[in-house]
Amino acid sequence: MTALAVVAAVVAAVCFAVGGILQHRAVAEEAVPGPSTGESAGTGAARLGAGGFAALLRRPGWLVGLGLAGAGATLHALALVVAPVSVIQPVGVLAVPIAVLLAARATGTRPSAAVGVAVGLAVGGVAGFVALAASSAVSGAADPTTLAIAGAGVGIVVLGLAAVAARAGSPIVRCLACAAGGATAFGLVSALVRALAERVAAGSAALDAAAGTAPLDVVGLAGAIVVALLAGGWLVQQAFAAGPAELVVATLTVVDPVVAVGLGIALLGEGAATGLPAALGMAGCAVVAAVGVLALARHHPDALRRREQERADASTQRLAHAGRS
Repeated sequence: MTALAVVAAVVAAVCFAVGGILQHRAVAEEAVPGPSTGESAGTGAARLGAGGFAALLRRPGWLVGLGLAGAGATLHALALVVAPVSVIQPVGVLAVPIAVLLAARATGTRPSAAVGVAVGLAVGGVAGFVALAASSAVSGAADPTTLAIAGAGVGIVVLGLAAVAARAGSPIVRCLACAAGGATAFGLVSALVRALAERVAAGSAALDAAAGTAPLDVVGLAGAIVVALLAGGWLVQQAFAAGPAELVVATLTVVDPVVAVGLGIALLGEGAATGLPAALGMAGCAVVAAVGVLALARHHPDALRRREQERADASTQRLAHAGRS
């Protein structure tokens, strides 16, 4: 069964990568230039408006990409049911190099050595983080009040990242902020789903015989999951509009499990058996993964082209100013 689970996880990673590329292509065609921080209007980070979202629903490519993302999530979840997290979760990070290779093939370019190193850092960091977390994880449960407070805290973080994205003039910064915000929301979803499963397993989700309704804590958890999914989905589409698909996939792959594991430790007591060496190792791996994503953002061909364009524009402005003087 473990071998089948690994195969399912590999297929899920391919689905995530291909789905991300397809969604990015469709979103890029519907996105509009944002306000510029320079002299030319409408040259800032691209974004997706309400009309753009509506148009995506009529694009087969985007719908196929969304379906692949959903299929990937389903396969990954099924793999986790029959195999340890320490085996399956690292396989999921294959979505990052797959997305990079697919994007390179689509553009006819070869990934640079710097991009390869960045991908290696992101993949290795996440794999190490998940392996350490899984080796010391224990089951636990959180009370509704703690979940509500944590949900509000994560919501503030997501809103903060959305605010950073709204003010960002750089497409790469906006892409990173939106993708990190979406991944944070999805990480909360993972923790809430686990909490909801604990409630169901404990029998607290049984329908009230008289009223025919589910307990309020179950309804609240389900509602919070829907809200977090919608918020995360909106931010991820904005990330696709602003930057390259492989950077979005890398950010999601790094931030989502780190947030989910962090919430599991903080809320569900899953880190009760985690010693100091393991905790320090997890923190180190998270830093390595984050450095990988930032390096990918810096050395991605889109970022390099933008920096070259900015230098050329600055040189042109200096020459024009010298001519007027």
